[in-house]
Amino acid sequence: MSAHQDIDPNQPPPTGEAVDPQAPAAPEAGAAPEAGGVDAVDALQARVTELEAQLAEARDQVLRAHADAENARRRAQDEVVKARKFGIESFAESLVPVKDSLEAALAQPNQEAAAWQSGVESTLRQLVNAFERNQLAEIAPAAGEKFDPHRHQAISSVPAEQASNTVVQVLQKGYLIADRVLRPALVVVAA
Repeated sequence: MSAHQDIDPNQPPPTGEAVDPQAPAAPEAGAAPEAGGVDAVDALQARVTELEAQLAEARDQVLRAHADAENARRRAQDEVVKARKFGIESFAESLVPVKDSLEAALAQPNQEAAAWQSGVESTLRQLVNAFERNQLAEIAPAAGEKFDPHRHQAISSVPAEQASNTVVQVLQKGYLIADRVLRPALVVVAA
């Protein structure tokens, strides 16, 4: 090469040629100018900081939601425990006056049979009212009523002059709480 030949600073030196150490270094291809590079780095750092803040906020929200869910679960468990423990409170309050009446009747010495009967009838009315307030209903099928295996329990079957599979006699009343059978009625059924 001659001394007058122009050298392109973006081209690597030809093999075997010496590189002038005093010559300014050529910028790398695709590199931004110095001032623009600082701005881009600052913008990226600002974006990273913003995203880290959003991530921290999202983590905080997840932790709070998890804590809220755990608290709701504990409250629900406490409610269930309280419902089991105090679920019969209303019924118990209804039965206390019945017990009081029975104790008062027993505390009266030398009562006549009519007075005892009147007291027992009054106490029975209190008990029936307590049952009604708490949705406890009798299952007392009438003779001739169709046998219902969900509400009746057949103790025996007898020949009868009525349709088969109908109630002939009630041996013991059954009871319902709301619509659930507490105790089925014990019945004799026509064969």
